[in-house]
Amino acid sequence: MELLRIENLTKTIKKKKILDSISLTVNSGEIVGFLGPNGAGKTTTIKLILGLFHITEGNISICGHDVTRDFENAMKNVGGIVENPDLYKRMTGRENLEYFASMHDGVNQENIDGIVELVKMSDRIDHKVKTYSLGMCQRIGIAQALLHNPRLLVLDEPTNGLDPLGIKELRDMLKYLSKEAGVGVFISSHLLSEMELMCDRIYIIDNGEIIGEKDIHQEEEATDEILYQYTFVTGSNEKALAYFKERGISCEVVNGGVNVVLKHSEAPDIIAQLVYNGIPIYAVNQKHRSLEQDFLSMTTGTKTQIR
Repeated sequence: MELLRIENLTKTIKKKKILDSISLTVNSGEIVGFLGPNGAGKTTTIKLILGLFHITEGNISICGHDVTRDFENAMKNVGGIVENPDLYKRMTGRENLEYFASMHDGVNQENIDGIVELVKMSDRIDHKVKTYSLGMCQRIGIAQALLHNPRLLVLDEPTNGLDPLGIKELRDMLKYLSKEAGVGVFISSHLLSEMELMCDRIYIIDNGEIIGEKDIHQEEEATDEILYQYTFVTGSNEKALAYFKERGISCEVVNGGVNVVLKHSEAPDIIAQLVYNGIPIYAVNQKHRSLEQDFLSMTTGTKTQIR
């Protein structure tokens, strides 16, 4: 089920276009990442989803409710954190949650206790927030966002301040919410490797535009537009390099092999031509490019789909 739909979203602030006609979706039971360099428009997008900014052009709907025309019903279905959680530091974690719970109907102490256990704060929930680390504050912030049992969770850089164990616990918690409770999660982060471990799909944004989408887990059938990294282990790297350069294919020698990036459909012909030209082929390794490689390719102007 589709929980979030953004269509042709544009945001202009002081005559500067921060977002330019971006479109994306988040479905029930999936974690969707939002990846981009600083200033790309990630936080602005999240603030628009949560109704903290006015939309210049385009539409946002949450569970079928338009954020502009049906704001109250849209917000009933979403919980979120923008940047750092806004907590009362002189109150305990529990008192903060009880205060925020009073703003929602039907949230009782049993609900609060369950969420506290989920975010692994049971042993510190009755301590004052001013004694918490930033990571603990992030956990309480997520607990706050979950109080009214939202179907969509929107998080802006929630891994900030977390140590590696805290990041793993957050990842496990979000995966539990998405897979077991059917919550849709939309999350921005600058940690590429963590996004690759956590997310089902990732949108890449740069200069206010969506420039790529990557499906992390689903293996798709190869098409002519998908690029792979190949390593050719040959009997003569010099001859192989000369052949690739003659064909205008970028190449380099790495760890005794020749690395090239090719379309999937090009590989069989390349192998046949190398053999025809008297260049022995001992092995050909095909490698999926990492999210980091995709990100760098896309944000430096290469918009070809890469797997």
